[in-house]
Amino acid sequence: MADTDNEPPLVDTHFHIYTTDLPLAPNAWHRPPEDAGVDRLIGLLDEHGIALGVVAAASLHGEYNDHVRDALRRYRRLRATAIVSPSISIYELERMRDDGFVGIRLMWRTLDQAPDITSPEYRRLLRRVADLGWHVHLIERADRLPVMMEEIAASGARMVIDHMGMPDSARGVDDPGFRLVLDALERGNAWVKLSAGYRFRPPSLAIDFSRDLLRLTGGERLVWASDWPFAAFEGRVTYGETVAALSEWVPDPAMRRRIGGRNALELYFM
Repeated sequence: MADTDNEPPLVDTHFHIYTTDLPLAPNAWHRPPEDAGVDRLIGLLDEHGIALGVVAAASLHGEYNDHVRDALRRYRRLRATAIVSPSISIYELERMRDDGFVGIRLMWRTLDQAPDITSPEYRRLLRRVADLGWHVHLIERADRLPVMMEEIAASGARMVIDHMGMPDSARGVDDPGFRLVLDALERGNAWVKLSAGYRFRPPSLAIDFSRDLLRLTGGERLVWASDWPFAAFEGRVTYGETVAALSEWVPDPAMRRRIGGRNALELYFM
């Protein structure tokens, strides 16, 4: 009988692909030190027995999504999110959907001044996202999260929150942003990625965050991700370590299979 206790996740729901020659956005917070292209990524997925993957739009490149589109066309086992202008047309979004895009990313946590998500342009974009059956993939500061979550919920779009909400490590599970993430899960309109534990100080805090998420959801609407190639942490984390972290965060094998498999399939591939 196969050892199912150590099965790898079926889907990696968050990684980036880029090369050092890609154009950087004016407000890029990091400059990649080496190429992290799609062929290298596919090699890692295969090496670790992971069948499917989701490219998360990298804010480093702003609205430049061409390399992701090309990767989706080459590898049908991939899906992706994109950073887009709120003025993008429904026709462009439909073509992106046909290529394998499944959502938009609002990565506003690093911005001192975030765009106005209540503006007519963003409300129109969110409605189009909902109409396409896409999701809004976000990470934002705690003080700006309530308005953002309210607008996304009102649009009818699904909401997917990065890295357990990226709580303030000093506040732990009492971080206001993390409590908002729990509230969103309880309302039923949000999904959360168990990922990027290496970014917490200490990394063991990720166990506390994941246990609270598991207690609330029973494993529903949680997915796993590697966050490869570990922007700003290159050389300090390996892909295998992120796979192993899931077993620390979710000790029960059956629940790991749900989080690493069924949940992610329903969200990204159906």
